[in-house]
Amino acid sequence: MAFDGIITKKVITELNNILAQGKINKVAQPNTQEVVLSVYSAGNNYNLLLCANPEFCRIGTTEYLKHNPQNAYGFCMLLRKYLVGGKILEFKNYDLERTVEVKIECYNELNDIVVRKLFIEIMNRQSNIILTNENNIIIDSLKHIDSSSRELLPAHEYTFSPINRISFIETASYDDFYNAMTTNKDDSFSISKQMSNTYIGIGKSAVKEILKILNIDDHDSSYESLVNVYNYYKTIIEKIPTNELKCFLINKGKDYGYKLDEPINDSILEFLDNFYFEKEQNNLFSSTKNNLLKIVLVNLKKVTKKLENINSKLQECNNLDKYRLYGELLTANIYRFKDLPNTESVTVENYYDENKEITIPLDKKLGYQKNIERYFKRYDKLKNASAIVSIQKKETEAEINYIESIVFSIDEAKTLEDLTEIYDEISEAFSLNQKQKSKVKNEKLSKDLKYDIRNVNGYDVYVGKNNKQNDYISLRLAQGNDIWFHVQKYHGSHVLLRNPNNQEIDEDTLFKCACLAKENSKAQASLNVPVDYCLAKFVKKQSGSKPGMVNYTNFSTIIVK
Repeated sequence: MAFDGIITKKVITELNNILAQGKINKVAQPNTQEVVLSVYSAGNNYNLLLCANPEFCRIGTTEYLKHNPQNAYGFCMLLRKYLVGGKILEFKNYDLERTVEVKIECYNELNDIVVRKLFIEIMNRQSNIILTNENNIIIDSLKHIDSSSRELLPAHEYTFSPINRISFIETASYDDFYNAMTTNKDDSFSISKQMSNTYIGIGKSAVKEILKILNIDDHDSSYESLVNVYNYYKTIIEKIPTNELKCFLINKGKDYGYKLDEPINDSILEFLDNFYFEKEQNNLFSSTKNNLLKIVLVNLKKVTKKLENINSKLQECNNLDKYRLYGELLTANIYRFKDLPNTESVTVENYYDENKEITIPLDKKLGYQKNIERYFKRYDKLKNASAIVSIQKKETEAEINYIESIVFSIDEAKTLEDLTEIYDEISEAFSLNQKQKSKVKNEKLSKDLKYDIRNVNGYDVYVGKNNKQNDYISLRLAQGNDIWFHVQKYHGSHVLLRNPNNQEIDEDTLFKCACLAKENSKAQASLNVPVDYCLAKFVKKQSGSKPGMVNYTNFSTIIVK
């Protein structure tokens, strides 16, 4: 739901209650679309967030601070110059417009008291933050606009964005509301669409949630239904200064609405701060996940193409015995053909195949002896290539297997911390040589890994969520008598059952650990999945092998149905 006029009005009410007369101590700009003012008011410190991000545009307090860049943005430096030390006088807006004006009392260069204004326009893609003097002359803005419809440039007068809708607050009676709602009504009429298109600051999605509360169909234009909607919105606006307007989550927490409820002590500012933080985190998680997948899949495509070329080369190497045969047969018959004029082929008896006749193609540009040398050279070249390419194929298949394990880890990632660990692994796998890895960095990473710890029948069980964690659990955390689990022939988590007292583990515990291995593998939806397990001392890693890739021996197998 958009940060509509009702929410804006309610937020302004709460901000005036806690921040009016507060002093601005700091100004920060963590990114190109957000500004945070640190305000000291009534003995408390608050962080006032001004956000012009199209997806999260809003104004309010926040407890979730972001890292600031090492070098401050120009707009941040300007706000520090003009606002630090200033006192917030009030927050206000016109009607239900989503443009908030913050009046701030400051000192100028001559130490005289002046008033400056911050305008926060909450308009999705057109969202902006504008600093002006008391006469509304623009000092600067976060985004400069120079178009035929509007100018937002330094030294120009600030004017509000054109308003093409009417005021619900100033609607005198239900008859005025009914006329506005039913003018030019057609078959596609809906209450939510008509209200959002007609009135200032009324959001379409918010109206739909109100209609659900009132049990009114969106396409119902009857007198009784519109009266109920009109009266409910009138009451909402009257209750904005009170604590009877409540926000609530909808669509499984992906959106929110508001309604009238019993008086509560919950803060709208706190609700919105938590909601938008979760939304930003989810969006960041999705975008990061997609970016990592893109990086990995590009590399997977390259390596797959490399394997195709290797297989093509190996297919060519399959002819090496044929070239050796040609060379030997031509050598055996050199006394017959060496004096003949150049020809495209000769037919000889193949003494390797019951003296059956075989036709051998020749390059007529070359002499007979040169053709013999050409076949033996081709044979030697393919023989050497076959040995090299066979090794390359094995290495390339191992690399594909490793990259596919990263894809699985990304698909299974649940938090940004998981993706951060995978990103570290990707950076090393695709950018750095194995010898360039720093042991100091590996030590630091191992302490920060967020692997899962479960309890199975009183035993601690560790579950890796990516290759880095799998390596750490299996090779560094594990003790010799701990029991290690992994799904057979599928990518998945390494599962480690801690057994510090070297006890005999019962079958139920082993089976539950095997189930954990299956649930955290690519075979999680399969039936009859074999899970191998062995003592941790039998799990080894070959020198130079990729993260998460191990060998194990002396194992048993459990079938998880």
